[in-house]
Amino acid sequence: MSDEKTFKIVNGDISDGFHTFDELYEHRIRLFITLCKKIQKHRYYGDARNRFGDEMIVWCSTKHSDGSSFGDWFVLGINKQEGKQITYHIPARYWEEVTEFADILKKAPKWDGHTPEDVLERLANF
Repeated sequence: MSDEKTFKIVNGDISDGFHTFDELYEHRIRLFITLCKKIQKHRYYGDARNRFGDEMIVWCSTKHSDGSSFGDWFVLGINKQEGKQITYHIPARYWEEVTEFADILKKAPKWDGHTPEDVLERLANF
């Protein structure tokens, strides 16, 4: 069995033969929104299992810290502190759902420079 990946185009989208990138992106979005919703629920309701503390705030903003924006996307984040942030740009069609539980900020906190690898590590350390 080869470790080499073979990709193909399926209906105008790249596929690994099982899933398209668009499909995987939707899964990532849904999983992150669900995680944020659960964190915020435990934060507000003081669940006895809450290990997150007050620093684990879930927030959203249509603007970056410098006032710029990213088209039809907004930023959804966990934590505001440098070195602890986990953020993703989320399509605007999810805004109404997210604003039902996330703190709405006029501007996102200053980005701490986290990379995709940093996010994976921070998620693994929950």
